[in-house]
Amino acid sequence: MLVERTHSLFRRFATFALSTVIASAGVGCGATIARDVEPGRDARGTEAAMTAGHPLAAEAGLAVLQGGGLAMDAAITAAAVLAVARPHMNGVGGDMLLLYHDSATNLTYGLNASGRAGSRMTLEELKTAGHEEMPETGPLSISVPGAVGGWAEGLRRFGTIPLAQALQPAIRLAEQGLPVSERLAEDIATAEDKLRAEPEATRIFLPGGAPPKVGSVLPRPDLAATLRIIQEQGWEEFYSGALGRRIVRFIEERGGLVGYNDMENYLAEWTVPIRTRYQGLEVVAMPPNSQGVTLLEELAILQHHDLTAMGHNSADYLHTIAEAIRLAFIDRDSEVADRATMRTTPEELLEPGRIRALADSIDPGGRAPRVEAVVSENHPNTVYVIAVDQYGNVVSLIQSLFASFGSGLVVPETGIVLHNRGSLFRFDEDHPNVFAPYRRPFHTLCPVIVLSNDLPLLALGTPGGDGQTHTITQVLNNIHLFGMSPQAAIDAPRIRRLSDGSLAIEDRMPQEARDALEARGYTVHTRTGWTAEFGGAQAVVIDQMTGRRIAGADRRREGWALAY
Repeated sequence: MLVERTHSLFRRFATFALSTVIASAGVGCGATIARDVEPGRDARGTEAAMTAGHPLAAEAGLAVLQGGGLAMDAAITAAAVLAVARPHMNGVGGDMLLLYHDSATNLTYGLNASGRAGSRMTLEELKTAGHEEMPETGPLSISVPGAVGGWAEGLRRFGTIPLAQALQPAIRLAEQGLPVSERLAEDIATAEDKLRAEPEATRIFLPGGAPPKVGSVLPRPDLAATLRIIQEQGWEEFYSGALGRRIVRFIEERGGLVGYNDMENYLAEWTVPIRTRYQGLEVVAMPPNSQGVTLLEELAILQHHDLTAMGHNSADYLHTIAEAIRLAFIDRDSEVADRATMRTTPEELLEPGRIRALADSIDPGGRAPRVEAVVSENHPNTVYVIAVDQYGNVVSLIQSLFASFGSGLVVPETGIVLHNRGSLFRFDEDHPNVFAPYRRPFHTLCPVIVLSNDLPLLALGTPGGDGQTHTITQVLNNIHLFGMSPQAAIDAPRIRRLSDGSLAIEDRMPQEARDALEARGYTVHTRTGWTAEFGGAQAVVIDQMTGRRIAGADRRREGWALAY
């Protein structure tokens, strides 16, 4: 049985790390690992496919699939490994969203494992205390972490293995230590000032008082012990047991908003996904509080333009993409929030007549628009997982701490980095995303499944905060409109529209197109190399004629794709 891999970033890693994670999944791999596959090559298989934001996570998930596990089993196993392998991007102190397509019923489900705001203060009390906006980091930015509850709920409904088994590869990796890649060393060094502000963060992530070096091993015994507690006592321990009380006590001591009742009452929630037709396909996304509706709005607008005729990455094409993003983001930033507090519905935002009017306002040959308001960019830290099993079940999963190392706070002696999703709340009482106890904040997380003839054709997603919809739109077009394989579609140069109306463009984009956009009035920021600013896309195509799974993952981060 041959396992195909997209590209090899980790040949410097100690061999024991890969074999340990595979073995700890509890199955015999029995496969030849293709270590030196050329960059740019898709991973192809007839049985199953797995992608993840780190090689160790992808390999742990694939081992579960090869042992007869289902897509949900593999996805949650990989998600748990990512909590160890990408400690600044995600973890048990963060949130998670997923889409699941069930081949038995041919239905697609959404699981919202984002947490709600704490109840220890009201908006008025925060303002009285002198706050004019929600802090970007620190104790007030922490909402209830939802990932652990989401892992358990996904497995309960659509898995075949217990959470205890899914956690084992992550525990083994945390116990033996994480091999430090070039990317991780760079990311920790970039966050050094933030880590030094907190003694516990300094102790764990700046061993010996400095960022870890490439090729060293980062031990995580505290996190391993936390995962073992969850493994042995169940997911409820994280929310309502002694572990949950320990987390709450720390947050309360630091002046945060999350109380014991907020943790104890947490449940991940199944929801009905939203969808739109696009170029003969049906694109399925998560409803608010996710920005999934923003992606669908962009696609619905682009449906009215002949993008293929414009030519791939021509100036007309890139301008039209940028304009669709701009228009959809106006709605996103004014309307998208916890669904219970929104003034409008996704259906109203996607109403065909309204979408047609927005599309008609775009002139593909037009000039750069004037931007009225500028907000700060965010480049949050997020990981992605896709699992497709032998039966055709599909999981598209995303989880995150939001900012690098989230709130910056680490619960002492637990290894739990607490996220800062609560920082996205607003203080404007007329805005639907205004802070209130028990309310979910707006989320940039945006998993995607694409259907053709009501069957899964493509699972797709990316980290990247605001830029997630930009990346997904371009990769989807590369595959569906321009006939690229998943890996080629991901490797192709991309743009990211910045909030000031300028365009970040990779230097592999044709010079002619960049010059033409500047001539139209755009400020173009050319980026050299493979930078994380443009996301870390992953994609799996399911060939509906042959059943073959074709997977790709992004070298801009640490994406890894496998198939057999």
